[in-house]
Amino acid sequence: MYQWRKFEFFEEKYAGKCSIPDEITGKISCCSSGRGKIAVGCDGGEVALLDRGLKFNHGFQAHSSSVLFLQQLKQRNFLVTVGEDDRISPQLSAVCLKVFDLDKMQPEGPSTSSPDCIQILRIFTTQFPEAKITSFLVLEEAPPILLIAIGLDNGCIYCIQGDIARERIKRFRLQVENDSDRSQSSITGLGFRVDGQALQLFAVTPTSVSLFNLQSQPASRQTLDQIGCDLNSVAMSDRMELIIGRSEAVYFYEVDGRGPCWAFEGEKKFLGWFRGYLLCVIADQRNGRNTFNIYDLKNRLIAHSIVVKEVSYLLCEWGNIILIMSDKTALCIGEKDMESKLDMLFKKNLYTVAINLVQSQQADAAATAEVLRKYGDHLYGKQDYDEAMAQYIHTIGHLEPSYVIQKFLDAQRIYNLTNYLEKLHENGLASKDHTTLLLNCYTKLKDVGKLNVFIKSEEGVGEHKFDVETAIRVCRAANYHEHAMYVAKKAGRHEWYLKILLEDLGRYEEALQYISRLEQSQAGVTVKEYGKILIEHKPVETIEILMKLCTEEGEQAKRGISNGTFISMLPSPVDFLNIFIHHPQSLMDFLEKYTNKVKDSPAQVEIHNTLLELYLSSDLNFPAISQFSTAESDNFRAEKPSGAVVMSRAGSNGKFVAERKDLNKEKARQERFQNGLHLLKSAWPSDQEHPLYDVDLCIILCEMNAFKEGLLYLYEKMKLYKEVIACYMQAHDHEGLISCCKRLGDSRKGGDPSLWADLLKYFGELGEECSNEVKEVLTYIERDDILPPIIVLQTLSKNPCLTLSVIKDYIARKLEQESKLIEEDRQAIDKYQEETSSMRKEILDLRTNARIFQLSKCTACTFTLDLPAVHFMCMHSFHQRCLGDNEKECPECAPEYQSVLEMKRNLEQNSKNQDQFFKQVRSSKDGFSVIAEYFGKGIICKTTNEPTGTLRSSSTSSNSGF
Repeated sequence: MYQWRKFEFFEEKYAGKCSIPDEITGKISCCSSGRGKIAVGCDGGEVALLDRGLKFNHGFQAHSSSVLFLQQLKQRNFLVTVGEDDRISPQLSAVCLKVFDLDKMQPEGPSTSSPDCIQILRIFTTQFPEAKITSFLVLEEAPPILLIAIGLDNGCIYCIQGDIARERIKRFRLQVENDSDRSQSSITGLGFRVDGQALQLFAVTPTSVSLFNLQSQPASRQTLDQIGCDLNSVAMSDRMELIIGRSEAVYFYEVDGRGPCWAFEGEKKFLGWFRGYLLCVIADQRNGRNTFNIYDLKNRLIAHSIVVKEVSYLLCEWGNIILIMSDKTALCIGEKDMESKLDMLFKKNLYTVAINLVQSQQADAAATAEVLRKYGDHLYGKQDYDEAMAQYIHTIGHLEPSYVIQKFLDAQRIYNLTNYLEKLHENGLASKDHTTLLLNCYTKLKDVGKLNVFIKSEEGVGEHKFDVETAIRVCRAANYHEHAMYVAKKAGRHEWYLKILLEDLGRYEEALQYISRLEQSQAGVTVKEYGKILIEHKPVETIEILMKLCTEEGEQAKRGISNGTFISMLPSPVDFLNIFIHHPQSLMDFLEKYTNKVKDSPAQVEIHNTLLELYLSSDLNFPAISQFSTAESDNFRAEKPSGAVVMSRAGSNGKFVAERKDLNKEKARQERFQNGLHLLKSAWPSDQEHPLYDVDLCIILCEMNAFKEGLLYLYEKMKLYKEVIACYMQAHDHEGLISCCKRLGDSRKGGDPSLWADLLKYFGELGEECSNEVKEVLTYIERDDILPPIIVLQTLSKNPCLTLSVIKDYIARKLEQESKLIEEDRQAIDKYQEETSSMRKEILDLRTNARIFQLSKCTACTFTLDLPAVHFMCMHSFHQRCLGDNEKECPECAPEYQSVLEMKRNLEQNSKNQDQFFKQVRSSKDGFSVIAEYFGKGIICKTTNEPTGTLRSSSTSSNSGF
């Protein structure tokens, strides 16, 4: 043990000037610590309480004779004392036990007070004979229950258990030794051991160590050793171990017997335990001096050693160790702080001791890491790099990794750096830069084995201890493609896996197989990102993948949902158009397959628009109107189209090959035009008002690519008949123009007859021979009476190539027809004049001559007419009784007259509705006839210069006369 290093981890407090206060005049007989005070018992029966620094607090008379033992309780502020009092009778012992409540003070005089004594017990009774008390110990079980053990010189232990204050107690005796020699059987030390519900008591004599199990009734005894110790050489550790000191060694005991033994030579006058340290006052027989040692058993060092005087008591309170000497002086020793102890060790380069010290004292991890760092720095300075790295590794989690990494960046120390970075990843504390550095170390060392372990040793997905993206990037840069692919696949980074397959390895078929195994959403994302490369190298297989993504019949059947709902959940082909930017033929194939398979896609309009752009493009350029930005379109069109490339190559092979290529190209173009026309027709069903494509876009496409058939179809479907004939006029297709007007200008079939007028105007302004066409047009104009002859003449007169013979027959027929109409009008005029003259004569006769009524029968009932009778000017006669209340008008003629009046009122009302009048004028073939009809009905014949009063008076007189 002399090899143990000595350190000064403790220091004297209060500058070594500490002593028992002068207020304590008697001889100290016992001491106890606890609850921030030290209790001192004297041989005169006084008890004094001392504060920090051994300052006197107060004292009181506990016993009349002397205080033998005392102990402060921890849970309650009670003081238990054993002392001698005056004998009440010869039969009763003078030794008694008292319990004082230090929180309740009772005044004893004008200036003094003492704590309340809540109970006094006689220790010795007839059943428990008196003997010398050698040891005393109190255990607080569960307040207010106390267990008091009193060791005697005869080897017995008297136990008192219960509520002492209320004297609800039980007494029992434990027998340790039954030796006649009391010097060898006296109880020299006691110690309670509480482990959960188990309650045990250690008892020490000079010749034995025993253990009592107090849970059993009666208590059972177990002898742990056949050697013991003297008084004051017994203590309990914080792990509930019994410690005894003998001259040859210090022994530790547990419930199953003797434990560790420490060979500290010398007589052990006092033993104690303080914060994991063993306290020993050892008497050196050679020089007669006493030495106080503090042992750190874990680290095998002497934390403090000092020569002391004769020690009477050893206490621990206020975080200090207190030694009370026989001359009433005291020594207070306190532990230095951890920083001071470590500085002391660092100065001596005792780093291993410092590490053990911080670990044994359960210092925080940061403090331990700091010690390890300094030790590592020390070893690094000595160029012991392997051992230095071993220390740095223990600092992971507390020391900044860059501090260590920058020390080992030299190529000669790459193995140490690799080791550190591996541990950093194992603890899950590595950053992206650390992963990059470690992988670079592996690749520089060409250590494929370690790289495999690092990459492939992890279990499960998502449990990587490194940054996945960084690992992939570094492995890829170092051409470790398989490792990068392994990490990407395991981590579910599909985009990285495919990027390596496609961009680095060119394994397109494997990439397509990988995509086909992905979830639908993930497959869609990857195809969007890498579809351009796949379409360029594997167009057919890529289109199959896209068809599965956009239609996925197997997935639909698996989910068991309706077709319409499922299609709305699938990706749209429009989402993948960008991958076909340089491959319009593949796009056309894909969209054709999709439209043939899916008839009710939510994106039908966009799909049809794109497909029509492809069909109607003259050189199969990629669509740029509806789907892509102008910049992308310009970039693409700046490149040579595939047809042009073929022609440039064919030029070197001869003119024949070039002509054949042109022929094939034109044939393909016409085939696309036919497909486009079919799509225009099929996507605009007759029962729908609007088509499944953008009409304006299609018109622009047809015009840009000179697709006449499509343009004519769209104009006709939109009822833009004038634009239809304008197309024929522009193409000078006279036969088609006349045929179109026959189809679209027939009013009997809902056509627009005005087309014939436009057609006549076209021929009139043509400036070339078109007699046959004009004659045919005049036939339909004459049939439907579309234009008056004068307009026809004016229109055709503008064409100098037309002669009068073209319209001679037409003019002759129109003149003959007009002559017939004039003759019919004259006959009608003569008839109306005769009727008007007859009516005027009748009116005059009614006004001037009397009327003779000769009817003999009633017009209503046909019976003979008798008085009273009523005669009307219309020559109808009635019985007055047959007329009833209506005697003012003839029942026979009144309905006809009322209808005439109603017609007149309607005409007058219509004369005020100007909108209807102008509407009829515009819609009529001959507006003049409408105006003449209005004049004929007398609606607009009234003039303001004729006095309105005259008109009203004449009308009134005629009505009254009639």
